[in-house]
Amino acid sequence: MTTPRSTKRTMSMPVIAATTAALPAVVLSSLAVAQPATAAPAPQPRKIPATLAAAIQAQAAQPAHVIPAQAVASALPAALRPMAPSVPDTYKIVRGDTISAIAHRFSLDTNEVLKLNKLTATTLIYPGQTIQLKGTASAATPAPAPAAPAPTASSGAAATYTVVSGDTLGAIAARHGVPLSSIFSWNNLNGSSIIYPGQKIKVSGGSSAPTPSTPAPAPAPSAPASGSGTYTIKAGDTLSSIASRQGVSLSALMSANNVTATTVIYPGQKLTIPGSSSLAPASSTTPLVPSSFLGFTYPPAVVSSANENKALLNASPVPSRAEMKTIVADTARRMGVSPSLALAFAEQESGFDQRAVSPANAIGTMQVIPSSGEWASDLVGRKLNLLDPYDNATAGVAIIRALVATSKDLDTAIAGYYQGQYSVSKYGMYDDTKRYVESIKARQRTFA
Repeated sequence: MTTPRSTKRTMSMPVIAATTAALPAVVLSSLAVAQPATAAPAPQPRKIPATLAAAIQAQAAQPAHVIPAQAVASALPAALRPMAPSVPDTYKIVRGDTISAIAHRFSLDTNEVLKLNKLTATTLIYPGQTIQLKGTASAATPAPAPAAPAPTASSGAAATYTVVSGDTLGAIAARHGVPLSSIFSWNNLNGSSIIYPGQKIKVSGGSSAPTPSTPAPAPAPSAPASGSGTYTIKAGDTLSSIASRQGVSLSALMSANNVTATTVIYPGQKLTIPGSSSLAPASSTTPLVPSSFLGFTYPPAVVSSANENKALLNASPVPSRAEMKTIVADTARRMGVSPSLALAFAEQESGFDQRAVSPANAIGTMQVIPSSGEWASDLVGRKLNLLDPYDNATAGVAIIRALVATSKDLDTAIAGYYQGQYSVSKYGMYDDTKRYVESIKARQRTFA
């Protein structure tokens, strides 16, 4: 998938000079009534010009009829103005709503509505949520998130928040009025960290768990008789980087320590490093993701990254296929994309399997490669984690929306998702691309 082309369209329209043409006829007639009454001369019969040139010449010869400037109203009478929609005090969100669409409907400023409700452009809204449309920002009370437990804190301890379905770290930070960087720092997370429902997130400073104030230095892993050693975590470490450095598989490391890809690790924590005796020789280890697909062999670095992502997804809790189907449809409605089209892509690409990873490192339900994930992040205005099921759906739908908006027709947009928009524009659709387009359209009909 590629960045969409920017198409510049220019239109040349004749410029018409007019003085009173912008005023409705009824206004002019009412103004004429206000002029002093004079005896009107008897109408003279008008001769119809025989040609257009004669008509133009006759019109030019007519005396100009000018309405005195002081008699022209500076604004249209209220009765002639278009009726503005009545703005309610509050509004209950329904499926498919966006803050910008709501603001446009009631002729309000989107930024003012966001400010009034203490929201940001990346805050998730949900059906049934009530937002304010009138009032002042200082008096506004932000609408609560659905079923989201309130932050809890004890004296001197950090306040915590329990993650619910649909949450992102950016949304949590915005909801609690703290910088995203602080959320990362307080929880030893980063932009690629995965969060999951039920996880506790610190949303303020303080200490809610004993963490060594001075990280212990990382000793060289020992090798006791049992064939395994330990490693003390340092700042900046991740499970995958530790596994790579110690020469063990990520899945073996997680299994040895009873952790998953979503477990928060912290400096000073000790990990058990499984011994070499527990690992199969590299030559006999079957990779989770093969290096070839449909006759194409991918670079080792790409395949290695794909295997790492596959291991992370295998060790993480992910929604079922039925749940992913609902997530994709809801995401499409929220982003103004046809749900049947988004579902067709998700079914074609992965069969709604969030654990799917291809040798090209296309990740998750929507099979988005990392570079396209960066483009999708730019499209939605926040960092998307393709391993997160909600972000994965958002990335795929954002790309579909951009392709539909910038392609000459739906077939070209569908082809762009598979072959890349630039490639389609330069070379046309390949034979396998044409089959892909027909498959997507057939699947869309089943979801319509």
